[in-house]
Amino acid sequence: MAESSETMDLKEFQLHDKDTGSADVQVALLTRRIASLTEHLKTNAKDHSSRRGLLKMVAMRRSLLDYLSKSNSERYKNLLEKLNLRK
Repeated sequence: MAESSETMDLKEFQLHDKDTGSADVQVALLTRRIASLTEHLKTNAKDHSSRRGLLKMVAMRRSLLDYLSKSNSERYKNLLEKLNLRK
């Protein structure tokens, strides 16, 4: 059975084989969802409930990145580089 592209993309952020909850994986998932919601909001400008969800996701990603920068700066720098995020 073929794996989805989502599963294949997450493998590069996992710390071990069964890792689904580390900060790296969560940031990668949030980044993907943020990108898709941003595209949705470009065509549906009046969708305020989705905009609110987008802002909550951005805040969650920011707090996870803050945690990662304080706890393990090397993983933080690698994650920013892989996801092409600004500091």
